[in-house]
Amino acid sequence: MIAPTGTEPALAESYAHCRRLHRRHGRTYYLATRLLPGAIRPHVHALYGFARYADDIVDTRPGDTPEERAEALRAWSDGFLAGLRGDMPSGDPILPAILDTVTRFRLPVGEFEAFLASMAADLTVTAYDTYEDLLAYMAGSAAAIGSLMLPILGSADRDAAEGPARELGNAFQLTNFIRDVGEDLDRGRVYLPRADLDAFGVTVADLRARRTTAAIRALVEFEIERAEAHYRAAAPGVAMLDVGSRPCVRAAYTLYRDILTAVRRGGHRVLEQRATVPASRRLGVALREIGRACARR
Repeated sequence: MIAPTGTEPALAESYAHCRRLHRRHGRTYYLATRLLPGAIRPHVHALYGFARYADDIVDTRPGDTPEERAEALRAWSDGFLAGLRGDMPSGDPILPAILDTVTRFRLPVGEFEAFLASMAADLTVTAYDTYEDLLAYMAGSAAAIGSLMLPILGSADRDAAEGPARELGNAFQLTNFIRDVGEDLDRGRVYLPRADLDAFGVTVADLRARRTTAAIRALVEFEIERAEAHYRAAAPGVAMLDVGSRPCVRAAYTLYRDILTAVRRGGHRVLEQRATVPASRRLGVALREIGRACARR
């Protein structure tokens, strides 16, 4: 990793830790970041590490009660906010890198607060009545990340690029919800709105049966079309980014959308299998973007 210049060893290690988290847990997104200029790549890893660490507190602390996870998230959030005030927590592997990134790019603290509020909601909210309700959750969990990425990626017209950046965050999040219906059920959550289930005559018990009926197939296709609408709304924003950032975002845009294609090709069986994009396709998209960048130079 190309660490930010002039960093002390502890900060450099924090950036390296975020990079390792990104490489381990966000394969598609991590591959896309390899197309970024080296100077900004560590900061994208830091933002991913921040989001991943908070999500892991909520989802992957075996043996902890919801109350214990809520307290752990509160304590970590308080440490982050204290760090913004200059009181750097000691020993945390993530916070030095993300706090440095916040300072360097003057990232909006309100978006971090919205993200942490959505993570806290995952500890108590297990379903959403309408898509508007889900969008309110995604405003923190997804759209906020789009807003935070924008200053790092750069744009000559940040105000115009803001809306598409948030739409892309929503598109990625909804793609994950569609792909991970089965995994989310295991965590006791259903992110597909109740109104949508009702419209297609699907119950939560039907989802738990793990059989892809015609009604479930139609429901999943409906959600795919909804995600596609977010991708279309996000598309104009790619050209608004700094030239060096565009290959990364184009690759991520293409590969996340490919997950929806994989769901369709798999017969919408998201309850029975996890849709994946083949490694050859991911590599091919990355090489294509490298070729475009070389031709432009």
